[in-house]
Amino acid sequence: MAPKKRLYRSKDEVMISGVCGGLAEYFDVDPTIVRLLWVFLTLGSMGTGLIIYLIMALIVPKNPQLKKK
Repeated sequence: MAPKKRLYRSKDEVMISGVCGGLAEYFDVDPTIVRLLWVFLTLGSMGTGLIIYLIMALIVPKNPQLKKK
């Protein structure tokens, strides 16, 4: 049985708190794409994206495992 996929804040792809990096790891996409989409969401929603980011930074746990490169 495959392990359950979990959402964590990234330890490797961190700009502010690792939320976008964690989402990128979860969906297996480039973190830059997630960050750009997040900026467009924030600008297009008059700041709602920033509030969601802050909430996720508080709620989503940091990844307990270090990613080996």
